[in-house]
Amino acid sequence: MNIDERLAALAETVELLAAFHRDNEKRAAENEKRLEKMMQGIKILSGRNTRLEELVTEIAEGTARILHVVEVHEQRINRLEAEHPSV
Repeated sequence: MNIDERLAALAETVELLAAFHRDNEKRAAENEKRLEKMMQGIKILSGRNTRLEELVTEIAEGTARILHVVEVHEQRINRLEAEHPSV
């Protein structure tokens, strides 16, 4: 193999390495965009999750208030039944 053939082989190798490098940079940029979209999605889901937690808390508190009202009414009915057993 003479010097010209070696130089040609080296030039071809450098061109291949440069092409691989460009491909890797392109994939890295695409992956970065995907990661950005995923992070945005995570932020959206996090906000929705927070709102769902707030709604569940509100429902639980409302249910507890209703349960208290039911207990008070039940006690009142029991008391009235005890006072008037024939009714």
